[in-house]
Amino acid sequence: MRKIIPLSSPNRIDVSVPGSKSYTHRMLITAALSGGRCVIQNALDSEDTQLTLQTLKKWGVRVERAEEKLLVHGRRGKLDACTEPIFLGNSGTSMRLLTAVAALAEGKSVLTGTERLKARPIQDLLDGLIQLGVAARSLAGNACPPVEIVGGRVHGGRAVLNCSLSSQFLSALLLIGPYTRKGIEIHAAQGPVSRPYIDITLDTMARFGVTTVREGYEKFRVPGGQCYRCGDYTVEPDCSQAGYFWAAAAITGSTVRVRGTHPHSRQGDIRLADIFGRMGCTVTAHTDGVAVKGADLAAVDVDMADIPDVVPTLAVVAAFARGRTVIRNVGHLKAKESNRLAALCTELGKMGIDAGYDEHTLWVVGGRPQAAAIDCHNDHRIAMSFAVAGLKTREVTILDEACVQKSFPRFWDVFEEFYR
Repeated sequence: MRKIIPLSSPNRIDVSVPGSKSYTHRMLITAALSGGRCVIQNALDSEDTQLTLQTLKKWGVRVERAEEKLLVHGRRGKLDACTEPIFLGNSGTSMRLLTAVAALAEGKSVLTGTERLKARPIQDLLDGLIQLGVAARSLAGNACPPVEIVGGRVHGGRAVLNCSLSSQFLSALLLIGPYTRKGIEIHAAQGPVSRPYIDITLDTMARFGVTTVREGYEKFRVPGGQCYRCGDYTVEPDCSQAGYFWAAAAITGSTVRVRGTHPHSRQGDIRLADIFGRMGCTVTAHTDGVAVKGADLAAVDVDMADIPDVVPTLAVVAAFARGRTVIRNVGHLKAKESNRLAALCTELGKMGIDAGYDEHTLWVVGGRPQAAAIDCHNDHRIAMSFAVAGLKTREVTILDEACVQKSFPRFWDVFEEFYR
């Protein structure tokens, strides 16, 4: 439990956030499948990325840590068998990406996780793997984990993939494409949502020397017989983590620059700074980071289908803005670490803020948030977003402060910089 102390006056600070969670997962996988030794700098070290890393080790990938670097020794797309079930906690990214990677591991792999992870649909990805010649099934027969994948050499071919729930289904298939016999051609149907994450996947593949061909977000082709190139790689700062500190600036009138962020990042979450600009903040791109200066805030109407991870951050900021903020096309947040739409409305309601949602839309009516004890719903993004509210509102307590370990273990240390 952590009680947040409000700021007595606006502050001006520079902060550093860890490497991108999305890039770290993908770089660990591409390095593990590469043709040799890869050096990865600024990789995020969190519960989720550790689950991905430990799974790759179970499939025979050798990983060493040297100071702030990871040394990953690639297996050229050939992974060993792991006879015991692989536990992936509540990491949806690990489950989805590694379900496809399991197709390159010899024999049967069983991937499982927490009860919440076991309730998150994955059948669309399994269907895609089956179309590429992989034996894949939900062991419970309910279209959710645990899953069983029979791996070895993947035939490849053409697949029609439903991407309406998650872009990670598409990213997962793209990542294994170079190691298929025939290559793969994927037609994305019903979606995809969260499109910037597809750009991150393709960017990672390109940086590791693999050729891909795309037609917008509808059709993708990856020639087979390729191998990820070994080398030295650096993970850029995580823009969703940066968002908490820009949000703090927005509601307190402070000025916060997040080192290393840049407006042209392929991470879609960089758009959150621009949304704060639309709400009245001043946003400045420096050579060494993007800065946000807070101001009186006005509500916005915004489509966030492509940047769902920063919806909780915006929702909390909207509680301090004049008017009714409408956040559109975010129905897929019901199937995250928590039902994020329900969790946000419940916790904002505790603070006296009118908030609601329907099938696709979340809305928040700004006002004067009141003291509350915040149930994090075992969701790291709920914890960090509502911590920001405590910088402006007295008597805000985060009941499960440890859940930030999932994506940002040093969050509270960085958060303390507001008081220095």
